[in-house]
Parts: sequence; structure tokens; C-alpha cells
Amino acid sequence: MSERNLIPYILTAVGTVIGTVGVLSYYGYVHVAKPEDALLLADFTMLKTIPGEDYKVSLDPAPQVAQCIDGVLVLFDTEHKGLTGVMVDKRKRAIRCMGQETPRELK
Repeated sequence: MSERNLIPYILTAVGTVIGTVGVLSYYGYVHVAKPEDALLLADFTMLKTIPGEDYKVSLDPAPQVAQCIDGVLVLFDTEHKGLTGVMVDKRKRAIRCMGQETPRELK
């Protein structure tokens, strides 16, 4: 019996994994999350409306668009493509919404 040298196989496997990860990250399929990715993007304030009192808001719309998904308010940023987030309060609790019912499976 002849003994096989496994070192070339091991080096080929390691090189293939490194090359694959390199190509995938180059084309944007691999993203390593950084701590600053989870930081607060913008500050939001709720304006309390009182019947009979006027309040002023800017005519320019904010760059975020909100949608109710599964009962949670989700923000989509129009300036940064693909950037989405869940609206939370100071204690990191999700802001609920009632505008849309949760999709249910049809029987």
C-alpha cells in the first residue's frame, strides 16, 4: 500500500474556502455586521395632537417610509437602499401598529 500525502488536499480545501468567501464578499453577498450598523439612525418625536390646537410640521417629507408588518411598525430608508429597521422606544420595545392585519393562512 502506498501512503497518500494529504497536505495538498488540505491546502486546496482551505484555499477554496478562502477564495469563495473573498469572491462572495467582493460581490456583496457576505456582509460582516459592525457595531455602528445597529446605532440610532435618526431621532423621532411624537407630536401630541390636541383637538382645536394647531401644530406645524415641515412640508418636506422625511427620508423614511413606515409600513405595518405583522403588527410592528417597520421603517424603510429611501436614502440608503436596502436599509430597514423596526421602530422602537427608548427601552427597545417595538412600536405596535393596527393598520394592517397579520396575514393568515387560508384554509
